[in-house]
Amino acid sequence: MEEDISIINKNTRNEKIKNFFINNKKQLIISISVIILIIFGYFAYGDFKDKKRIKIAEKYNSATINYISGNKANVKKELIEIINEKDTAYSPLALYFIIDNNIESNNEEINKYFDILINEVKLDKEIKNLIIFKKGLFNSDFETENNLISILNPLINSKSVWKSHALYLMAEYFYSKNQKQKAKEFYNQIITLENSNENIKLEAQKKLRRDFGE
Repeated sequence: MEEDISIINKNTRNEKIKNFFINNKKQLIISISVIILIIFGYFAYGDFKDKKRIKIAEKYNSATINYISGNKANVKKELIEIINEKDTAYSPLALYFIIDNNIESNNEEINKYFDILINEVKLDKEIKNLIIFKKGLFNSDFETENNLISILNPLINSKSVWKSHALYLMAEYFYSKNQKQKAKEFYNQIITLENSNENIKLEAQKKLRRDFGE
């Protein structure tokens, strides 16, 4: 008797499961299709990104090799295109190559490229901070005090590992203009900074002892 009841219950459960699939066939097919499409889309997008990055890498390598070998005709155009691709690795490399080799003489254009990297490329936080510092370093030769501070403020007002570099750049900027008191203030900030770069801290201490008797 108990065995018969067990068989009936089992058959009832099987019937319910069968009816569930029959009644919800359309929804189940749609759900499975959506899951398959999501999985396919994920891998297809990853494959697309990989292929795109390979093309950017090839373009960067080709441009730099052509420049070094003396074939410089289209190098600037190609490097700017790479910057506008907003790739996390090759866009910064393209800008650094332009700066290091004086390929672009217009400082405003260089700053536009820096702004693309800083504001539009999805970079790691400290990589972004490094690029901000490099922008400050680039501008320190010709920019006004206020503009340079404005560029470096995101670092100066942060806890970034590049903060001491930004402070030292400002100290050296004022020192080169014989504004010793302002330079001293920035050197002192480096000394008291908890996560200050050790080499920069040492240089700041040397400057304070040598030029300010501290």
